[in-house]
Amino acid sequence: MQNIESRLCRVLVLFAASAVWVGCAEKPRPQRPTPVVAIDTAHRGPLPYVVAANGEVEANRTVAVQSLVSGMLVRTAIIEGQEVTQGQVLFQIDPRPFKAELARVKSTLARDEATLTRARSDSSRFAALAKDGYVTRQQLDQAFAETSALAATVAAGGASLEVAQLNLDNSTVRAPISGRTGQLAVKTGNLVRAQADPPLVVINELRPVMVRFSVPENDFEEMRSRSGMDRPLNVKVTPKVGDSTRLVTGKLAFINNVVDRASGSVLLKARVENERKDLWPGQFVTVALELNVDSAAITVPSVSIVTTANGSFVYVVGDSMRVKRVPVKVGRQSGVVSTIESGLVGGEQIVVDGQTRLTDGGKVEFRSAAPAAGGGRAGRSGGKKP
Repeated sequence: MQNIESRLCRVLVLFAASAVWVGCAEKPRPQRPTPVVAIDTAHRGPLPYVVAANGEVEANRTVAVQSLVSGMLVRTAIIEGQEVTQGQVLFQIDPRPFKAELARVKSTLARDEATLTRARSDSSRFAALAKDGYVTRQQLDQAFAETSALAATVAAGGASLEVAQLNLDNSTVRAPISGRTGQLAVKTGNLVRAQADPPLVVINELRPVMVRFSVPENDFEEMRSRSGMDRPLNVKVTPKVGDSTRLVTGKLAFINNVVDRASGSVLLKARVENERKDLWPGQFVTVALELNVDSAAITVPSVSIVTTANGSFVYVVGDSMRVKRVPVKVGRQSGVVSTIESGLVGGEQIVVDGQTRLTDGGKVEFRSAAPAAGGGRAGRSGGKKP
């Protein structure tokens, strides 16, 4: 009986130990899911090299209209903000004093001309009498001197006539250029003084306009090496406020002959025809200066590039849905894409989202990436290496 109880105890102990071991055994770990990533294609094709800069619009020509004569303003022929054409009447200053002065100068000149005619006749007669000895040499010289003095008086009268006529003409103030008027500084009935400040009105020429912008010295050197100094390079201008899709094109028209020491940049100006008046003087814009086109540039979305202390790389999807880490040398950044100088040949499927979950040689599942913002890979701004 004791043997049976002893055996029963040993069985119970073994059963309990087995139960404890089974309960403490490690449960099998669940299999790690395959990372789901977004992919895109490394493109190879033409890519314009574009330098981006901030710019400001300025009028092609600005004229501060001033009166050249003094007098009372009797008529204002324009309103503020009006479009005017060259030669159009803007203001009328009281012309009556100038008409009276012109009439006086004309009458004085006519009298002097008549006196000169008589003096010349006397000089001719005295010259004939002097041959026969009826007139002394002194009298003859005096007659010629009087004639010369009267001729000078007539010449001065002619100059005075021109000035009087010019003053009368200038009493009507006309637009020296075509453009848009600004705020009027005087109103009808005010006394206008010649060449006084402020001007009567300021006219800005809005078609065309100039866009002033500066590029860093490095980009300027790139422009010189790629395009030279004499080519009318294309310039694309986008307003910073309002409709950002509005694009106005122009041509590079001016390159300053010095580098600004304070900013290390070079001043450039682009001429924009501005037919629809999309640009306004004083407006801030974004400028894209197109230097040339790289015919076979390799580009990838910038988000696909992983940068570490040891360099940059991308994940390339290969056979059997496995990814490979490929070191790359990154060139310039152009908008949402970057150029690759080495490491890719174009056409590779690269991971653009989910790189942090990947390991070299690991399997992936992918979904299509959304198209890159900006509509294509051409015409993006040049920049420094990231």
